[in-house]
Amino acid sequence: MKKNFVYLAAAALGMLFLGGCDGFLDTQNLTKKDTSNCPQDETDAIQLVNGIYGVMNSNIKNITEDPFMLFDIASDDRLGGGSQSNVEAQSADRLMNRKVSWLEPCWKYRYMGINRANTVIENIDKVTDWSSDKVRGQLLCEAYFLRAFFYFNLAQVFGSVPLVLTTEPVNYPKATPDELYASIASDLKKAIELGPNTPYPAVGEGRASKWTAEAIMARVWLFYTGFYGKSEIKLPEEEGGSITKDQVVTWLEDCIKNSGYGLVSDQRNLWPYTNQWTAPDYPYAHDNGLSWETDENKENMFAVKMGNAGYSDSHDEMRFNRLPEYYGLRKTSAAAFPFNNQGYSNGPVCTTLWTDWGADPDYAGDVRRVGSICDRRVELPDYAGDPAKEVENTFLLAKKYVGCGAYDHATNTLYQVYSYFYGGANSRQEGLMQSLVWLRFADVLLMHSELTEGKVIYNGKSGLNAVRVRAQLPEKAYSLDLLKKERRYELCFEAIRWNDLRRWGDVSEIVKNQVGVEITNEKGKGKYAFTNDFMKRYQDTGGGFFKIPESQVTQSEGVLEQNPGWGEGSDWAKGDLPYSFK
Repeated sequence: MKKNFVYLAAAALGMLFLGGCDGFLDTQNLTKKDTSNCPQDETDAIQLVNGIYGVMNSNIKNITEDPFMLFDIASDDRLGGGSQSNVEAQSADRLMNRKVSWLEPCWKYRYMGINRANTVIENIDKVTDWSSDKVRGQLLCEAYFLRAFFYFNLAQVFGSVPLVLTTEPVNYPKATPDELYASIASDLKKAIELGPNTPYPAVGEGRASKWTAEAIMARVWLFYTGFYGKSEIKLPEEEGGSITKDQVVTWLEDCIKNSGYGLVSDQRNLWPYTNQWTAPDYPYAHDNGLSWETDENKENMFAVKMGNAGYSDSHDEMRFNRLPEYYGLRKTSAAAFPFNNQGYSNGPVCTTLWTDWGADPDYAGDVRRVGSICDRRVELPDYAGDPAKEVENTFLLAKKYVGCGAYDHATNTLYQVYSYFYGGANSRQEGLMQSLVWLRFADVLLMHSELTEGKVIYNGKSGLNAVRVRAQLPEKAYSLDLLKKERRYELCFEAIRWNDLRRWGDVSEIVKNQVGVEITNEKGKGKYAFTNDFMKRYQDTGGGFFKIPESQVTQSEGVLEQNPGWGEGSDWAKGDLPYSFK
């Protein structure tokens, strides 16, 4: 069956569709490339691999249904927030269902990416004339990595999902977790073995590589062994063997020593509020001598890249980052500078993170606290907010992913977004060009410390202490408790915490840290509360797995079973917040 390489927004989303027709037309083609005549050469192969990445931008159209925002909001360090209408964030925060087929974009686009990866893997050897073996190896490395990454996203969001490793249309049932993680680990192992030893920056920006595969292998191994109580990941039967802790450590050490990636001098310089067009007018950035490293730097190892062309209907891709839009402040003005890019006030910082961090003797003087969190009452005293609409407001704003403005003093103009000076649109939406970073080198160092209990690895220090010293903190002896705190503070608001809590068995921290936190709801003061027993919800859902989109279950004609815990009483709607709004 020939499949045209014409990427489409799919109308049908059933498992038959996911098996082989996603993104392609199953018709004989007379005018466009299809699998009978493509890829013919290296350029074709590169274009096919590039197409795999595009699905991540497509999912960002529906950012509240993207795994990044879902993981971020589900943790204890953000509340749902927004207004009474922003029920998606409130649903994620409470492990509830937003609507009948909520999270369908997550399912749709991850499987679309998997199918595109399958197409590359099945057809790449039609190319016989390569400029070098390295190019073929790199492209296959990317295809295997991305397929593994998409499955890892799906496995952490939904638990058991169909395992589709071919473009043939088949109505697959759920695979077991063991089968899923065997496939994920097998793909990452292939990516490690196939990818050339090209260090950063020659490896390129925003692309997968053997180094990203080595790092994500560690993240996969830690989650699987921790959450499921295993000691190793067994590979598929046809391959045999398993992935052990020692192998993961060896790969991490290869990444740390040979990848060319490293820590930038100051973690705060990773975030756009330090850019040259904003920092001079933002006292915190100016007074601390901060200077943006830009999104292209030696610490950001894998990210979804943005452009300045808005939304592409023809390619079904979002070219701007909607996460800062949803996390941005409401009813902004110059009084909210530098965070004057208007948004929806989702994801207010949980006050417990702020107070825990400030009171922790192991973190006295940690520059990352104010570098990561804005206390609106201190930094933005003249900004009134939107008290008529804001709910679950803590007056704490996460700085890492939030729109930033910039001044042009020559014309006395305040622009909505700093990216205007980098070729972007002066638009509170289309001007949001910040990359969505899924992997930083700091995480690699912290995973290494966790796996080796603080072995020296980077510039004469353990990974944990290298990250601490970068934050102007003294070195400390390794302990798991310290490692957990370091991951919470260094990686806050980066879609890491929720799955860390799950693999450590620490999900009850969510209840402890959120319940009773002081908030305001449409001017009225109150305290954060769940509407249900959160830990029972967690247990009923098999450990925090979300509802499979109902459309997928229906179209599978009974082959795909719904996840447990998503029956009566699991839906969340406007007006369900358990507060008085008088």
